[in-house]
Amino acid sequence: MSDSPAYTPPAVWAWNKDNGGKFASINRPIAGATHEKELPVGRHPLQLYSLGTPNGAKVTVLLEELLQLGHAGAEYDAWLIPISEGAQFGSGFVAINPNSKIPALMDRSGPQPVRVFESGAILLYLAEKFQAFLPEAGAARAECLSWLFWQMGSAPFLGGGFGHFYAYAPTKIEYAIDRYAMEVKRQLDVLDRRLAETRYVAGDDYTIADMAIWPWYGAMAKGQLYGAGEFLQVQEYTHVLRWTNEIAQRPGARRGRMVNRTWGEPASQLHERHDAGDFDTKTQDKQQ
Repeated sequence: MSDSPAYTPPAVWAWNKDNGGKFASINRPIAGATHEKELPVGRHPLQLYSLGTPNGAKVTVLLEELLQLGHAGAEYDAWLIPISEGAQFGSGFVAINPNSKIPALMDRSGPQPVRVFESGAILLYLAEKFQAFLPEAGAARAECLSWLFWQMGSAPFLGGGFGHFYAYAPTKIEYAIDRYAMEVKRQLDVLDRRLAETRYVAGDDYTIADMAIWPWYGAMAKGQLYGAGEFLQVQEYTHVLRWTNEIAQRPGARRGRMVNRTWGEPASQLHERHDAGDFDTKTQDKQQ
C-alpha cells in the first residue's frame, strides 16, 4: 500500500484549511453561525429546510407518503439549503439545527413552534404526529425502530467513510477505501439477508425504516451513488434490488425523491416545493 506517504500525527492537531477535498471550503472544526441569514417561512404548518441528498430525501418521501394517505396536515414548504455554498451556517438555520446539517424541520402547527433536527428524529416525530408508518407498540414497533437506528448508525460508513474516500478525497488511500468498502458490503449483506425473509425491512408493512434506508442503500444497490456500482458488485444483492425497485414505484417515494433535488435529469428536480401542483409546473425542465 504505497499510494500515500507515511503519516505521523503531531502531538496537537491543527486545522489546515488547505487540506483539499471537495468540501474543504465549508468544513471546519467549530460550530455556530458564520453569517446572519434568516430563513424564509411559507404558508404551511411544516417548514422543511433541506437538500435532496439521501438524508434529505428520507423526510420528503415520508411527507409525500403522508399526503398520499390523506393527511392534509402534512402539507409543507420545502426550502432549498445549498450546503456547498455554506447556507447551513446561516444564523437562522443554526437556530434550528446547531449541528448545521440538513434536513431541519420547524413545526408551526401548535401554539409554539417546534424544531426537529436529525433525519431519524424527524421521521420518528412525523410518524408519531400522524400515527402512520410506525407500529404502535410491541415487537413490531421495536423491529421498526431497530432498523431505523441501524440506518442512522450505518450510513456514516457508506457516506462519510466509503463515499468520501472513494469519490471525494483529494488522494486515493488504499487502506481507507478497502476498510470502508468492506463495511459497506457487509451492511448490504445484512440488508439483503433480512429482505430475503420479509417484504419490507421491518416486516410485511412499509414503514419509516424503509424510508430511512431506501435513499442510501436502495440507491447504492442501483449503482446510483459515487459511481461505485461495479466496484462494489451491487448486482449481487438481489433482495435489496427487489425491495428498492418496489419502493421506487410508489407515487409518494417518486415525488419525495424529487424535492430539493439539484442534480440529475431536469424533470427529476424540484428545487423548492410549496404546493402539490409544483410537481407539474415547477420542475427544472419547465423553467426558462
